[in-house]
Amino acid sequence: MDFLTTMDSNAWIVILSAIAAAASFAAFAIPLLQRKEKQERYKEVIEKKRRALFEQAREAVNAPKIKKDEQISAAKSIAMRYKIQRLAGDASAKARILCQRAGIRNPMAPVYYLVARMVLPLVLLLLAVLFLTHMKKPPGEMTKLFSLLGAGVAGFFLPHILLKNNADKRQQEISLAFPDSLDMMLICVQGGIGIEAAINRIAGTVAGHSVALAEELGILCAELGMLNDRKGAFMGFSARVGSGPARSFSTAMLQAEQYGTSISKALRVLAEETRSMRMALAEQKAASLPPKLTVPMILFFMPALFVCILSPAFLSIPD
Repeated sequence: MDFLTTMDSNAWIVILSAIAAAASFAAFAIPLLQRKEKQERYKEVIEKKRRALFEQAREAVNAPKIKKDEQISAAKSIAMRYKIQRLAGDASAKARILCQRAGIRNPMAPVYYLVARMVLPLVLLLLAVLFLTHMKKPPGEMTKLFSLLGAGVAGFFLPHILLKNNADKRQQEISLAFPDSLDMMLICVQGGIGIEAAINRIAGTVAGHSVALAEELGILCAELGMLNDRKGAFMGFSARVGSGPARSFSTAMLQAEQYGTSISKALRVLAEETRSMRMALAEQKAASLPPKLTVPMILFFMPALFVCILSPAFLSIPD
């Protein structure tokens, strides 16, 4: 403490300048390191998908060599899986699509999601019962009923809300970066590069800005290169992303391949439409800003403004 009190103002200026310089360097270096980490993560996801597609293709090639007993056991497992899917209904398919749109590619993720929606209400109900029973003043019957009902409803909808919010944020990120990716893809196609090579090149380019879009484009490129079903690859991309620009892109590419139309023209029209949609969304958010600012201005800005305006008048009043 004596050392701090004996320091003069010049020493404090030097110390604060050094701290500011270190903070500026960290603010400049951290985004570069994060961009490198994003690119590494993108490459890891794409390589994993390519290995999975390669294993799937190899199993399809070696399928006739499987023994009869193994074929019977495989048929039984497929039949059991089909029965489970029928019992689960459309919930398993919707959960799988929602997990894909949220960027969760674990095959067991839909099962964990459905189990969480069944187990979490029971856990919250148990916690609510323990809390109500250990209260000093026992609550009323209606309070107990609403507390238990609220705990059960919250436990049932909480996993869906969290996963849906994650999927919505990911779709917004992809929608914001998709028009620029279409412009770069158009330049590559006009330069004589094929659509698969263009998608792969753009996926590596946008990896530092939008990891979600880079991953989806990389997976699409891997499926186009290793699967015979190009329609399934584009439709899978549309289902995984779930946004309007992705569906328009998949439909345009399929129609261009089916009818032999120009891919560059389709990409140009898509780029203009997605850019217009992005601008319209920005204008909509800007138009909704004044009503949202009304309540904060009334609560926080107006009292401070009245204090600043009226304080001199009150201070000038003679006693």
